[in-house]
Amino acid sequence: MVARARGGGTADARELGIGFVPFSPLGKASSRAPSPENTTFDSNDFRNIVPRFTPEARKANQALVDQLRDIAAQKQATAAQVAIAWLLAQKPWIVPIPGTTKLHRLEENIGAAGVELTSDDLREIERAVSEVTVQGARYPEHLQKLVGR
Repeated sequence: MVARARGGGTADARELGIGFVPFSPLGKASSRAPSPENTTFDSNDFRNIVPRFTPEARKANQALVDQLRDIAAQKQATAAQVAIAWLLAQKPWIVPIPGTTKLHRLEENIGAAGVELTSDDLREIERAVSEVTVQGARYPEHLQKLVGR
């Protein structure tokens, strides 16, 4: 894996202590997803082709989203911040890359670094994850074939 280093050069990510990079953890998850009822996406929105964002999958996955939102409310954070904080709490060599095109989302993502999850919070998230079988594939089949190439 190659990562950009300061000054425009490249460096092997392992040299920077990075072992796993969850790419777009929020865009392929549902922590920022609108509630399933009566939601439509703009015609050029990528989520229109992602199986995880069909109305049926969003409805089935809502219980997990609700759990994240409950924890977020206790932390005065957003569900997306809790999701990123959870990734950061897993291992020091996990470095998520939540993409965005909006400044307010960038600021929200950065705020995740200030969300402290207790061991009880982490257990509650793990419990919620274990109770919900996430519905819908991360990518449509033709794009999934490109992952890891």
